[in-house]
Amino acid sequence: MSGTSAALQPPADAVEPVRHPDAPAPGELLGAHYDGCFGCGGGQPHGLHLAARAGEGVSLTAEFTVQPAHQGAPGLAHGGVLAAALDEALGSLNWLLRTIAVTGRLETDFISPVPVGATLHLEAEVTAVAGRKIYSTATGRIGGPDGPVAVRADALFVEVKVDHFVDHGREEEIRAAMNDPDQVRRARAFEVNP
Repeated sequence: MSGTSAALQPPADAVEPVRHPDAPAPGELLGAHYDGCFGCGGGQPHGLHLAARAGEGVSLTAEFTVQPAHQGAPGLAHGGVLAAALDEALGSLNWLLRTIAVTGRLETDFISPVPVGATLHLEAEVTAVAGRKIYSTATGRIGGPDGPVAVRADALFVEVKVDHFVDHGREEEIRAAMNDPDQVRRARAFEVNP
């Protein structure tokens, strides 16, 4: 990626990422974080509805189709929506590490316009881990998985405990998510016993 800042360069003591033994198998569809997630949830009428599949190692592929509600300039995807798609794909990598993490930094390059109606084919992978920091990269292509790169990003995610969401989220949404048996199952999958 051009112009990546020093904050996105893994330190010398960073290690190669290790796929968790209980991570979804390559090719398996990753579930939504929750129904209300703008990136992957089905409950957002104008959301991205991004569908991600586990890849080899600590990588994934994902797709989303740009809808009219996602446009900025007439007929073209809004840059913020494209950044959100990259962020969603990068954040979904944490399913493969079985780690709860949030975006600490995201740097995006916009290479070419993405028209409304186009499907953005995303590839993302974790490149290094240093303590609580997770370094990753993603590309988005149009016209197919081997099409020209339209957007790309490098990111730094920071591991957090589930309390991060309880302490900072809105009570009614937290309550609704915790009343959903699928959400409770997903949250428990990330618990680590000493």
